[in-house]
Amino acid sequence: MTALAREQLKLARRASSGRSADTVYGGHEHALRQTVIALVAGRELSEHENPGEATVHVLHGRVRLNGDGHSWDGTPGDLLTVPSARHSLSALEDSVVLLTVVKTLS
Repeated sequence: MTALAREQLKLARRASSGRSADTVYGGHEHALRQTVIALVAGRELSEHENPGEATVHVLHGRVRLNGDGHSWDGTPGDLLTVPSARHSLSALEDSVVLLTVVKTLS
């Protein structure tokens, strides 16, 4: 996971979007999905819907999770619960997180 986090951060720093991601478990055919996401300082995942239960485990850097009128800051080792409302994730410094989502089945 550490090597993957370093690689994703390197890719994010080179990308014009300032971000990079790689699914490490699951995918569209699974309810559970885990994705390593790297964001360069000042970049964000803009406000979006939550497809199900989700957590953000901060692996590197500092992030801010915004949603439902609140915000939560995370540093390495923190586990943030993603609100069920629309939310966004901002990188306060170059950061890498592990996003875990259990999609709500229809």
